[in-house]
Amino acid sequence: MAKKVPIPQGQDYEARDIQVLEGLDAVRRRPGMYIGSTDERGLHHLLYEVVYNSVDEAMAGYCTRVSVYLKDDGVVEVTDNGRGIPVEIHPVTGISALETVMTRLHAGAKFGGKAYQVSGGLHGVGVSVVNALSSSLKVQIMRQGRLYTQEYARGDCLGPIKEEKEKVEGTGTVVEFRADSEIFSTVEYDFGVLCQRFREMAYLNKALEINLYDLRPGRENERTFYFEGGLSSFVRHLNRTKGALHPSPIYVLGEANGTQVEAALQYNDSFAETVLSFANCVHTIDGGTHLTGFRTALTRVLNDYARKNKFIKDDDANLQGEDVREGLSAAISVKLAEPQFEGQTKGKLGNQEVKGQVEGVVAESVSLFLEEHPNDARTIMDKCLTAARAREAARRARDLVIRKTGLDSTLPGKLADCSEKDPSRCELYLVEGDSAGGSAKQGRDRRFQAILPLRGKILNVEKAPEDKMWAHEEIRNLITALGTNRADELDMTRLRYHRVIIMTDADVDGSHIRTLLLTFFFRRMEELIRLGHLYIAQPPLYRIQSGKELHWAYNEADKESILKQMKGARKLDIQRYKGLGEMSPHQLWETTMDPASRTILQVNIDNAERADELFGILMGDDVPPRKAYIQAHAKSVRNLDI
Repeated sequence: MAKKVPIPQGQDYEARDIQVLEGLDAVRRRPGMYIGSTDERGLHHLLYEVVYNSVDEAMAGYCTRVSVYLKDDGVVEVTDNGRGIPVEIHPVTGISALETVMTRLHAGAKFGGKAYQVSGGLHGVGVSVVNALSSSLKVQIMRQGRLYTQEYARGDCLGPIKEEKEKVEGTGTVVEFRADSEIFSTVEYDFGVLCQRFREMAYLNKALEINLYDLRPGRENERTFYFEGGLSSFVRHLNRTKGALHPSPIYVLGEANGTQVEAALQYNDSFAETVLSFANCVHTIDGGTHLTGFRTALTRVLNDYARKNKFIKDDDANLQGEDVREGLSAAISVKLAEPQFEGQTKGKLGNQEVKGQVEGVVAESVSLFLEEHPNDARTIMDKCLTAARAREAARRARDLVIRKTGLDSTLPGKLADCSEKDPSRCELYLVEGDSAGGSAKQGRDRRFQAILPLRGKILNVEKAPEDKMWAHEEIRNLITALGTNRADELDMTRLRYHRVIIMTDADVDGSHIRTLLLTFFFRRMEELIRLGHLYIAQPPLYRIQSGKELHWAYNEADKESILKQMKGARKLDIQRYKGLGEMSPHQLWETTMDPASRTILQVNIDNAERADELFGILMGDDVPPRKAYIQAHAKSVRNLDI
């Protein structure tokens, strides 16, 4: 007989307990549901939502110029020369169309398909969310020779539309807003991040001029982005620090059942693949059906060409997808009427019909290019066949390693593993050198912290094929410890530690080792970064002590602040740590490994294009771009070990 459980007193659940959030209250209560986060990334997303509206006007053929102004105190202004938001009374809401789109979720001109055949907005929540999360917002509309103005605050309309008496020329929209500092952790925009995003938008929209002006005192700057070449210009930009194998990118432009398909691709002499995908000018960082269709078409067409022209014999195996994408820089963009994105941040395109549409258009264009450019086609085939041979060599090397070392089952001897078996609770510290590894092993919490010492500098995988990577002992030990590699696959469900923490010395060698490890993870295990499993430890630079008073300084600013606080203290002892091995196990635990007091930085990829470019410049074979980069940034160096 079931035991009767008493009902807790004072916890009745009645109709009055159901809370209804009116208007935009839900956005302010749960902003992360609409813009992803309330940090710098979410702040920039707020600005992008306003700019997307202007870009939609451009895609509809009514806008040729967008200007963004970064003003003091977090204020930003976006202007365009589009048609301007309508100001007439909306027949359903009974208020102006402008106020409707500014204050109502899922209200906009992008659902009916008449005003916009193609749009980056999907749910109709973009500009209304911006309004809800702004402490102040002002809209100016220029239509039919008149100027209209309306102001808002935190989603609420502050008054009726004001119509200015003077006539104006032209049409357009001006939106000036300030993100609410009560919602966002910062209201400071990053000029460099915005440059990258607006450059992408300009590449994706031929002949659209995008201007960015930084008017903040002491940071005055400006950029203009305008590209006649579209995605071909974009791919040339991606390959500008690499050795292109054929002079002109392969350009794809076509339409299938109402879906516009544009792509450009060009091979280079690197081993990395850089393929960026977009849907309605929105960067789909997680890909989707358009990217799948592009890759499928490329693999099929190159295999057909290889067999037709005897690059592959009848009894030889086909080229695989990874073979035809090694050293490939490409951009694929689709524009369609009813995009199905995953979430408001639009990370992945889900329209199933798009795969076949993209595959057909890309296959036709690439086939035609290969037939019309036999010399370029031969160069591309040589690149793909070399990649296939390298893949086979890497497979043999991997199999040999598995047979000799038991990679599938045996953990490396130098790994000090933890007792916890739940990967979500486990941490792996990648530590520079045996000395620091010894201190870390003694100072760690053995229950959930594992230590893998690395001897010397690992192989630079940016310049090495996969077979050489597998021949490198330290990389083999790392791969084995992580547990993600089986045969030819990378299986992140087998990851043994959900926090992989790079912990190196605070000197030039330590920075180099950290960069080599980041290069390895970015080029060979990018998914580990995208899933949020990679971190960088922040050991202290200084130990400052006076008597029993002890402080740890993690940077120069910390040091100066502590010294200011301890002004007048006697017998001040300042110790500068260059190596982790200089710390005792207790000190290493207290400052760098104790979850209650440590600082670790999570590694993410906000801008894959910029990350690919920097790794290519800093870690690649080509010296002139690296020299130019060092010269350009020499004055920004801090804590140089000399």
